[in-house]
Amino acid sequence: MDHTTDHTLTSIGPRLKQLRLRRDITLTTLAEETGISASTLSRLETGLRRPTLEQLLPLARYYGVTLDSLVDAPHTGDPRIHLRPLACGDGSIIIPLTRRPGGIQAYKFILPTGYDADTPDLRSHEGHDWAYVLNGQLRLVLGNQDLLLQPGEAVEFDTRTPHWFGATGDGPAEFLSLVGRQGERAHIREVVSQTSQQ
Repeated sequence: MDHTTDHTLTSIGPRLKQLRLRRDITLTTLAEETGISASTLSRLETGLRRPTLEQLLPLARYYGVTLDSLVDAPHTGDPRIHLRPLACGDGSIIIPLTRRPGGIQAYKFILPTGYDADTPDLRSHEGHDWAYVLNGQLRLVLGNQDLLLQPGEAVEFDTRTPHWFGATGDGPAEFLSLVGRQGERAHIREVVSQTSQQ
């Protein structure tokens, strides 16, 4: 085995551990979601076991990343990102726009025609959120504020303030969002988990 291949295989473990910790899940939970035993996952993360394709496929699916990014395959010179939409149970679609784990992540959200909920489910978490409306009307409830955002408008706020995004009854809404580690954990992890079980 050449040095490059050996380095690629030994670097997978730390990458797997980083992905798991970024999503704040335990080995036990990951084992339940992927069907790989917790002890095997632990050995993979510490580099005591070399991963097989049968192990990498469910892990890549669960984390919502490509096999290439999971093994840090060399770039082919093609900078295009192959979009892999994630469907939510409520009809929303999330499209990851970045392909490397770590740092700020970019997503496109497509929300189905909604309704003006009297009591939307506000959530809060550490971090900041930034959103830019592409199409439709986006309703943002931010603390005591109830905002209706139009295409071309952007918002940025501290996500420790309880917040909720939704489309109005006038039609679907599309927006771009930049989120950090905490925001990804709060808004994306559940969707990735759901799609990995389908």
